[in-house]
Amino acid sequence: MAISTLELAMRSLDTSWSYERWEQLPDDGNRYEVIDGVLYMTTSPSYFHQWIIQRLVRLIGVPFEDQGLGYMGTAPVGLLMPGCAPVQPDFLLVRRANAGIIADRRIRGVPDLIAEVLSPSNAEQDTEIKRGAYARAGVPEYWIVRPATRDVLVCWQPDAALADYAQVRLIPSGERLSAATIPGVSAMVAELFAGAPDTTL
Repeated sequence: MAISTLELAMRSLDTSWSYERWEQLPDDGNRYEVIDGVLYMTTSPSYFHQWIIQRLVRLIGVPFEDQGLGYMGTAPVGLLMPGCAPVQPDFLLVRRANAGIIADRRIRGVPDLIAEVLSPSNAEQDTEIKRGAYARAGVPEYWIVRPATRDVLVCWQPDAALADYAQVRLIPSGERLSAATIPGVSAMVAELFAGAPDTTL
């Protein structure tokens, strides 16, 4: 598979970024996130990246909502939680009992599950920077969807002191992806990637 050079990822040297400064950024199609005071910017991802997010919506998010379990969200969305002011996860779930965190145009609290679709240009951001930030914030479950290898890394039991997850499991293409912390949330891994007309990363 060819790797697109059109998607770029950059971070600021300035470590004093805040939600208030973030709110002043232009709506220019780029994704801006603030993690521990550092501004991260990525340009538009590939079609395949967006296709996978739509599959997460269809296979995970819609059944989650239809069963009355809670609500889903996708980027661009401002998620504000400790150390993240804000981040814009590719996909997230909020249980109905925690719906109060969805308020005033943003999600202001810790979602029950976050999923990021890995991009070649910013793999470190999802596998290290966000993984550590999400663990410190107490996100119960974090999925890293990996298009290049057609699998999903499931992380749960966040350890804030270690800035990582105590439990990690790799779910390969031929197996069923089931949420470790939310009963009834599942899909076949292969279905997240199947059918896209263009699989260029």
